[in-house]
Amino acid sequence: MEISLAAEKIGSFLGLPVTNSLLMTWAAVLILIILGYLAGRRPKLVPGGIQNFFEMIVEYLLNLTDEILENKTVARKIFPLIATFFIFIVTANWMGLIPGVGTIGFHELKGGKEAFLPLLRGANADLNTTLALAVVSVFATQIFGIAVIGGIKYAKKFFNFKGPIEFFVGILELISEISKNISFSFRLFGNIFAGEVLLTVVAFLVPWFVPLPFFALELFVGLVQALVFTMLTLVFIKMAITDHEAHEEHELQIEKTEETSS
Repeated sequence: MEISLAAEKIGSFLGLPVTNSLLMTWAAVLILIILGYLAGRRPKLVPGGIQNFFEMIVEYLLNLTDEILENKTVARKIFPLIATFFIFIVTANWMGLIPGVGTIGFHELKGGKEAFLPLLRGANADLNTTLALAVVSVFATQIFGIAVIGGIKYAKKFFNFKGPIEFFVGILELISEISKNISFSFRLFGNIFAGEVLLTVVAFLVPWFVPLPFFALELFVGLVQALVFTMLTLVFIKMAITDHEAHEEHELQIEKTEETSS
């Protein structure tokens, strides 16, 4: 059994490569569109079923956004992005655990040797997907920082010419902003990819009931990683819309949040 870090190409569409992880991404998006349509098709004053389930998630995420940002105006504006992050990531994580993902496929000749090519691969088990999510998160952080405290004041966090120490600290802040892409990407990718590899190996070596505890663990990990990504995005936005003097308090929040993902 060969394990590949990169997603495998299984075809092309209009000249663009289509990978097995991209198929799972499309499937996750399609499922969410269908569930969203069913939940909002006939809204009731007293919700039930799928409407009630989605309202519970929305209420929890909205309260979480309000609590962390401490600014209802900004919270309402950023909430759609935050909710999209959480719902998509947890859906993609759990879909990667569906039996057959990573194990159903076909064999092909690769470098003169026969290699197994899985038809499906978890969306977040592909670094390209997690990198795209990270870029959106970091870009949104900068946009909201500029919109709330102003472009000049926000730029002073990175380019401060009051003295050599302030200038050096600003450069470190700039490097930190860039490194968030790497941190976001590899944290989510590493946890999800490792979990899927663990399940595949265990199921291959000892099938039937032995993988069940690991499956339950990965369900929990998928939920936690979605929550961690969402909370870190909120904390970084909170730091971006806060004056530099108040950063220390929110850096402690980041440390506590990152500890839960390790």
